[in-house]
Amino acid sequence: MSKVFVLDTNKHSLAPVHPGGARKLLSSGKAAVFRQYPFTIILKKVVEAPTTPPLRLKIDPGSKTTGMAIVNDATGEVVWAKEFLAKKPEVLKRILAQAKTPLKDAAGVNATRWELYRHLQTLGLPLESGTGGRTKFNRVTRELPKTHWLDAVCVGTSTPESLIIKNVVPLQIRATGHGSRQMCRMDKYGFPRTGSKQHKRVQGFQTGDLVRSVVTSGTKQGTYVGKVAVRTRGTFNITTAHGVVTDIHHRFCVLVARSDGYTYQQGKEAAFPPSA
Repeated sequence: MSKVFVLDTNKHSLAPVHPGGARKLLSSGKAAVFRQYPFTIILKKVVEAPTTPPLRLKIDPGSKTTGMAIVNDATGEVVWAKEFLAKKPEVLKRILAQAKTPLKDAAGVNATRWELYRHLQTLGLPLESGTGGRTKFNRVTRELPKTHWLDAVCVGTSTPESLIIKNVVPLQIRATGHGSRQMCRMDKYGFPRTGSKQHKRVQGFQTGDLVRSVVTSGTKQGTYVGKVAVRTRGTFNITTAHGVVTDIHHRFCVLVARSDGYTYQQGKEAAFPPSA
């Protein structure tokens, strides 16, 4: 299972902890939720001279999906992993349809990698790069399956000989954007078929926010967690891991995280943080 990131009260990074340990800190009031994705807690005290393990962030950029992983150099434990789907599905489909040759993907990846490398150099931290051949060699010799996040784990010569990947479930992140500047929908002839856009924020919520809704009565009784689509009338639609729930009144909704232009999913299941 991926570990939980921890900050002290001054927002200094500490060693990641097991989700069970994070729950204890939250339930005892010693910490609070700092960020939902990736799930991060912040302690309510300063930690003097903290000891942190030698963690290495490893990235395997791709044209469609980028794998990222944090590995403990000393133990080989994979602390955290994610797969980042960098483009909207409809945009990606249009780009691929326009591609004249598969070399365009390779050129895009190479340009992205070197630009990323130049930006990381500015941080002043130890930095290494590796080839695709080395990544494949590391993965094959360790008898690991082909996935984006495991490719990230196997990048470079720093890859530990023995890796601990048991129970690690990668966080899948997909870029969805922040909506559209189009003022209204058009029909096939180019004439407006809807009214102009209304208020972006309704009752303190805006489309794309992550909410938790506990409906206590009626036919929709239950608990729903997902992205909200607001309506000026005050009843919202919530997209959960199991589908879309319509006409949920705003009074049942509690904000979990503001819209950041991405959707999150833990493996093949809904990506909700450890229960506090």
